Amino acid sequence: MEVGNKNKLFESTGPPAFSSNQLRIINMDDQTDQMNAHLLKRERNTPRAGVVGLGMIGGGVAISLVRRGRIPAVYDIRPDAADSMPGVPHPLRSPAEVAKSSDVVMVAVVNAAQALDVICGPDGLLEGAHCNLIIVLLSTVALSVMHKLAEFCSIANVSFLDCGVTPGNKAAENGMVAIVGGDDDVVERARPVLEDWAKKVVHCGPVGAGMATKIARNVVTFGSWYTMAEAGMLAEAAGVKPEKLLEVIETADPGGTTLLQLFRKRDANGNLPKKVVQVIEPLMMKDLEAAQDLAGTLGIDVPLVDVALTHADQTLGIEKEPNSLPGDTQERGKEMMARVYGQGFSTSSSTNLPFINETVNHLFANIWSRPGLSIRDRRLLTIGATASLSRADLLQVQISGALANKELTEEQLHEAVLHLAYYTGWGNATAMQQAVNTAIEVFNAKQKMNPKD
Repeated sequence: MEVGNKNKLFESTGPPAFSSNQLRIINMDDQTDQMNAHLLKRERNTPRAGVVGLGMIGGGVAISLVRRGRIPAVYDIRPDAADSMPGVPHPLRSPAEVAKSSDVVMVAVVNAAQALDVICGPDGLLEGAHCNLIIVLLSTVALSVMHKLAEFCSIANVSFLDCGVTPGNKAAENGMVAIVGGDDDVVERARPVLEDWAKKVVHCGPVGAGMATKIARNVVTFGSWYTMAEAGMLAEAAGVKPEKLLEVIETADPGGTTLLQLFRKRDANGNLPKKVVQVIEPLMMKDLEAAQDLAGTLGIDVPLVDVALTHADQTLGIEKEPNSLPGDTQERGKEMMARVYGQGFSTSSSTNLPFINETVNHLFANIWSRPGLSIRDRRLLTIGATASLSRADLLQVQISGALANKELTEEQLHEAVLHLAYYTGWGNATAMQQAVNTAIEVFNAKQKMNPKD
C-alpha cells in the first residue's frame, strides 16, 4: 500500500483496528525514533574530541572517551600508537588534522618543547584550527611556558585551558581529576568532553590556576615521599624495621587524613584557630626537637626535621617579626649578637672599647640585622671568610653559635671542613677542623649539664 493513500483509507474505512501487541510495537518504534533523533541532535551539538599524544595519559584519555561513546580524533608520532587501544581510531597524519576534526583537543606530551611543537609548530594544532577550537594542555610545564602558549592561541583566536591531571595511572579508567584553569565560558564549553574522561572536573580559576594547583599538589606528593624516606631512615638507624613503622602509620591513620588535618582547620582567610595553635605548637616543637636529638645521637642527617622545626611558625601561621629589634642602636646590636651567638654573649663584652663599641653598634646593629639573608646565611659566609685566616679561635665562636642555634649539625660541620679545604688550603682547614672539634666538645658538655637547653 502506498503511503500517500493512507488518509484516503482512513476516510473510507476509519482507522485500522490494532491489537494490543501491535500497539505496543508501534509505541516502541516511536520511542526508538525519538531516541535516535535525540542522539542525532546530541551528536550535532556535542563537542568533538581530539587527543594529541597517546602515552599513558593521552592514551588513557582516548580510551576513556571511547568508553563513553565519544570517539576522538587522535595523533601520535608513532603510527601504531593506537593499535593496542580498543576502539581508539588510527592516528591522523598531523596535529593540524586533529584540530580540523575536533572542537576540544587534549594535548598530553612529555615536555614544554613538545607542547610548543604540536601546538605552534608546522602542521601543529593552530595550523588546522577553527574559531571554536579549544586546546586543553594536560602536560605539566612551567607557568611561563603555559602563558606563552595561551598567548599564541589567543592570537590565533583559539581558546586555551591548562589542565593538570592526577592520578595518571587511572587515565584509562575515567579515574583522573581534571585540574582546570581558564575562562568560565571556555571551561563550560569543554566540560562535556572533560567529564567524559575525568571522574571530576575542578575549575581552579583563570588560565594558569590549573597548572599552579597541579604543581602544588606535586609538592605534597614528592614532599611526603621524602618525609617517609627520612622517617624510615631514622627508624632504621634506631633498629626499627621499616615495615613496623608502616604498620603503625597505616593502623593509626588508615584513611591518610593526618596529612590534611591541619590544612582543613584553616578558616576562609587561611588562618588556624588560636586554640588549635596553642595546643599544637608545644607538641610540635617537643616532638621535632626529640627527632633532632635522636638523629644527633645516631649520627643521622635529618634536614626535613631541621626545616620543619625552624619554620614551625610558618606551618602554624604564627606571625613573628624576626626584625623587630630595639630602636636604640646599642641595644639593637646587643640583641642581634645574642641571636647570633646565644643569650649572654653580648653582656660579656665591654662596650667601652672603641673596637667593641663599633662591632656592636655597626656590625651587628646595622649589618647582621639587615633583611635579605638569614642569620644562618650570614654565618656560612663568615665561616668561609674566616677559614682563610687559619684562626681556630674566631671560627670556634661562629661554630658554637651555629650549634647553639641548631643551624648546622655535627655532620654538616665536618662536611664544611672538607669542602673549604679545597678553597682555603689544607693548612687552613686544619685550623677549622680543630675549631669544629672543640666547639662540638664544649657544646655536648653543656648539653649534658643542662639537657633542657
